[in-house]
Parts: sequence; structure tokens; C-alpha cells
Amino acid sequence: MFESLSQRLSSTVQRLRGRGRLSEANIQESLREVRIALLEADVALPVVQALIQRVKSRAVGQEVHKSLTPGQALVKVVSDELTTLMGATNAELNLSAQPPAVVLMAGLQGAGKTTTVAKLARLLTERHKKKVMVVSCDVYRPAAIEQLKTLAGQVGVAFFPSAAGQDPVAIARDAVAAARREVADVLIVDTAGRMHVDAQMMDEIQKLHAALDPIETLFTVDAMTGQDAANTAKAFADALPLTGVVLTKTDGDARGGAALSVRYITGHPIKFLGAGEKTDALEPFHPDRVAQRILGMGDVLSLVEEVERKVDQEKAHKLASKVMKGKRFDLVDMRDQLEQMINMGGLAGLMDKMPGMGKLPDAVKSKASDGEVKRMIAIINSMTLKERRHPDLLKGSRKARVARGSGTQPADVNRLLKQYMQMSKMMSKFGKGKGKGMMRQMRGAMKGMGGGGMPPMR
Repeated sequence: MFESLSQRLSSTVQRLRGRGRLSEANIQESLREVRIALLEADVALPVVQALIQRVKSRAVGQEVHKSLTPGQALVKVVSDELTTLMGATNAELNLSAQPPAVVLMAGLQGAGKTTTVAKLARLLTERHKKKVMVVSCDVYRPAAIEQLKTLAGQVGVAFFPSAAGQDPVAIARDAVAAARREVADVLIVDTAGRMHVDAQMMDEIQKLHAALDPIETLFTVDAMTGQDAANTAKAFADALPLTGVVLTKTDGDARGGAALSVRYITGHPIKFLGAGEKTDALEPFHPDRVAQRILGMGDVLSLVEEVERKVDQEKAHKLASKVMKGKRFDLVDMRDQLEQMINMGGLAGLMDKMPGMGKLPDAVKSKASDGEVKRMIAIINSMTLKERRHPDLLKGSRKARVARGSGTQPADVNRLLKQYMQMSKMMSKFGKGKGKGMMRQMRGAMKGMGGGGMPPMR
């Protein structure tokens, strides 16, 4: 998400950052580039105009010109205004109601609403320790009811049954009663979607809202529809007292126009971003972190949180202990590391959150594919346990067998072994107490790539 916008703005930001003085002329030129970048990202025109005006009024004032580093000061102004535009702070779900707290989901057909119900149920269960029940009031698509039943089983939450032909309001009321009986903390209600906003759809969901009086009413919208997403959200906000928006399919949206437009046009905060079909692919929306990602500064906080949640801490401690004791790093350890990487959203997901990655050439980014990581895992899985523990055994005939078993070529096996040797040498240096020297080398390499470098070792 934000790939094209980030590339354009990062280059503008980089030019500004190094300037000792800023003139009216180069501020105007920079703002023109920012305006073009936003419009190309499909940000709604009123949003672009408002943002540029706010940045301009601050940029030509004392705040920037009196700064010792006006280029950096202007970058901060752009970052601050992007953050403000998207809502300033993370808008958390309000679940402070007499249980069950009812969350009503609205949205058009195909926006990923049913999948989002399951993702939200999992997030509330795992991170907030809530007991969750879900119900489908989409009586027009029996497949949607079955889909939610299956997803509820996958994420381990209660499912209240419903069937085609039933009255949606009656289903919802019965579900609330069932949630009370089962002492559920939260009831998430999935509703019917249509291909477009129509009177029948609005009438039905208004009746559901009146019957349920939900504490949260979330509008689910496809991020790939750009500024149309904001306009559709506005239509729903005019008919329903929305409390927030969930942007789905953000992994397929390289522009980011919806994220920058929704809050301004609807007046309601984006509460979550959904990416992909997996049930763990839902994250709280943090405007400040997203603004940093857009400007190519990365999102280290989200990366750290993701590591804490998704990395197998027991395996990580075992590997650290093994390395510090000087024991050999083998292919079993390497496979564990590759699998952890996939669990954290793959290479592309990690790179998206790392500072300076926006400046990497497209040719380099294109090689950071999860397909390559999965191919490496398949090659290691085709080896015997003895071969994984003792990679030196892998000679000609063994390499050919491993290649056949993994559907790859001997050259792929050789490439994996070369990468393994590099990782093994790095791990052995850490084990011998040479970690600080390696960090200095990495810092120098980052500076050579044009990054800001790492803080000096003490």
C-alpha cells in the first residue's frame, strides 16, 4: 500500500531534507510535486486542496523559515498534516457497553465484509481476550452464511446459525439473546451487501441498527476503489451513524487514495486496515505510522509489535542460546527463520515497514518475493534430517535428489547453500562476540545505500 505515493513523496522529501535554506520558489515547487503525487494516488481533490493549503500556510510561516534545518522542518510539517488528515491518533473500538457489545458491519458486496468479521473476531479474541460470537444476517446469499460459519470455526469463536428466508431483524435479536445466555463479551453482526448503494439496502440496515443499537457501526470498504471508497463511505455515513471505517484489500492498493480521503470526506476515523485473506491480516490503523510509511520513513513500531506477536519466542531463545554457545547454525535453524518471516507477512510486508526501503530500485524490490522464500523452505524440506543437520553431506547426487523432490533445479539448491553459508558465518561471528563489528559494517552499508544510517555503537 502507498507504494507509488511513497516513491514520489520520498524523492521530494529527500531533496528537501538536505537544504540549508528554503525559498518561496522551491517550497512552491515541492508543494506542486506533492499535489501531483496525491492526485496520481487517487486522493479526492477536496482532500488534496485542503492538505496543500495547510502545509503551505505553515511552510511560509516562522515555523519553517526560522528553523536551523528548514528542509527537515518542512518534511515534519508534511508528516504532521498527513497524520492530522487521517485522524491524528488510532481510534480504538469502543466496547464499554453492557455485554454483549454489539458491532454492526456494513458495506457493499465484494468488499470483504464477511472475511473482516472473522478477522475482527480473531483480533478481539487473541489481543483483547474477549469472548466473541458472530452472526450473519445476509439472508440473500446462503453461501455467505456458510462462509462465516467456516471462518468462525477457524478462528475459534461462537457462531449463531441463520438461514436464507429468515427476517434479518429477527435473526439479530435472537443472536443478542443467545450472546447474553452464553455470556459473550462481543457480538459481531454481518449484514447483506449489494453491488451498489440502494434504498432497499439502506432501509434494511437502518432497521437492523434501530433493533440492535450497536455500540460500533463499522463500514467495510475496498481500498482499491480509491476515492470512490470515500464517496461510498459518505453515502453510508449519511444514512447510518457510523463510528468508523475498515479499509480492506490494502495489499492490492499501491496508491493509498482511500486511506487519505476517507476521514476527511466522511468525518469518521479509519479503525482497521485489512490485507489478504488470512484471518490474522487485520491491523489497527495508526495515522502517524502510516504518514511515516508514506514519506519513506518506515513503520518500526508496527514492525516491533508484529515481531512480539508472531515470532515464536521459544524458538528465538533457543537459537540465540545456540549461537552464543558457539554451536553450529544448521539448515533446520535456517528453515525456522524463513518460516517466521512468512508468518510476519513475508519479505514484502517486512520491507514495507523498514525505513529507507522506498528508495530501493524496483528491480531489487521485485526479488523480495514470498515465492522465493517458500521455494527455499521446499528445498530444505526435501532433505533428510541428517542433511539438514550436516549440510556438508550435500554433494552432486544428493543435490540432484533434493532438487527433484522440491521441483527445483540443482542450481537453486546451490544458491540456497550459498545463502546458508553466509548466514552461518554471520551467526558464528555473533557467537564469537563480534556482533559490534558486524553492526558497524551494516551501518556503513546502509549509509552507502543512501539511508540515514544506524546510531553509533556505545
